[in-house]
Amino acid sequence: MIARGDAQATRARFRVAAVEHLSRGAIDDGAPAFDHCGMSLALQASPRRSTRVFHKMRLQVKGRNHSGRKFTETCQTMVVNAHGGLLLLKQEVKEGEMLVLIQPETLEEQECRIVYLGEPGDKGQRVGVEFLTPAPHFWGLDLGDSPLSGAEESSSSVH
Repeated sequence: MIARGDAQATRARFRVAAVEHLSRGAIDDGAPAFDHCGMSLALQASPRRSTRVFHKMRLQVKGRNHSGRKFTETCQTMVVNAHGGLLLLKQEVKEGEMLVLIQPETLEEQECRIVYLGEPGDKGQRVGVEFLTPAPHFWGLDLGDSPLSGAEESSSSVH
């Protein structure tokens, strides 16, 4: 069993790692570091095409792995926006390859291109995807299709 202090320290390290990851350009170049005390804040860095939010949900992914073999995997999102998202995949894939995401609640399918590959880890690899056409409602959130202004950014969050 993990002691309460250890669990809090682990969550704090995860939040810092996530912010550092985002600020190093894994999702967008030049993103500032954010001290957000929780993973539910809406983030925006210039130039963003749409609002980015931390949002965990399971979805099904179909595509071809790095060996060219077809796969279907249930994965989890980490960060989403109207133009794509950051997924945690167990399958090894190649940048530039196409995937089909299937939203489990609506069974809507969305084609996307792999635009970022993170380092493989114990739980999988972070994979950034870009939709071929913007889909602001695919994730089940109201993301709109334009970024927040600076004033709106500081007060907006997704719960």
